[in-house]
Amino acid sequence: MAWFEKKYEFNQAQLKLAHITDTHLFADRNGEYFGVNTAKHYSSVLTELAMQDIDAVIFGGDLTQDHSFKSYELFAQLLVESSLDCPVFWVPGNHDDIELLSKISVGQIQSAKRLTFELGQVLLINSKGPTPAGWVEKTHLQEIEQFADVVSIAFCHHNPLPINGYLDKHMLENGPQLLNSLVNTEHVLHLFHGHVHHEYDFTFRTLKVNATPATSIQFTRETEQWQQENLGAAYRLVSWTRQGIHTEVKWLEK
Repeated sequence: MAWFEKKYEFNQAQLKLAHITDTHLFADRNGEYFGVNTAKHYSSVLTELAMQDIDAVIFGGDLTQDHSFKSYELFAQLLVESSLDCPVFWVPGNHDDIELLSKISVGQIQSAKRLTFELGQVLLINSKGPTPAGWVEKTHLQEIEQFADVVSIAFCHHNPLPINGYLDKHMLENGPQLLNSLVNTEHVLHLFHGHVHHEYDFTFRTLKVNATPATSIQFTRETEQWQQENLGAAYRLVSWTRQGIHTEVKWLEK
């Protein structure tokens, strides 16, 4: 099946999305990533989102830190334990196994990669490569160009532009090719990604590119060293109405 063949339709004229990313869960819900209980951070974000009028959640990848199937099951279990009832969609990160993500894609967790509504569509791009760095296959680029025939926004895991930091060694290796493909469709307005564990905002030609901070822990900006800091969990809201697309990052207190 082609990546975008399965779609999810919203029968409405506006769309409010939450973008959460980089949970880095363990099989044990008490597991810690650089001193942060990632399950608690993830649960706190779910609690926050449940109090808002969210149509869907886009999970931006790097679900697991220990690469165990139990960490994927924990992701699904914590979702069940929350009061959040909207569908959750996903893109794979460099830590993730697409087969395991597919196994938990039942019920509330959806496997569709194209979300449509009255104003346009959301494309969920696969940037997972053979190494921690990202790569978008040529056939996938062609598929993006084929399906981006209406007004669209897109999500992927890896950063397609350098952030002047340590994670640039693991950025999307053919990022400019992806960005040019998106712009050349003349339909894609925004690209959102995770991976870099902090907030960044860029513009590439006519395309806005926004990085969403992690639910787990953030990586210090503009340093060649891999430095972590617990700034609290974060997520991004994306509201798409007839007035346009509005996005903002929300931080939870530590």
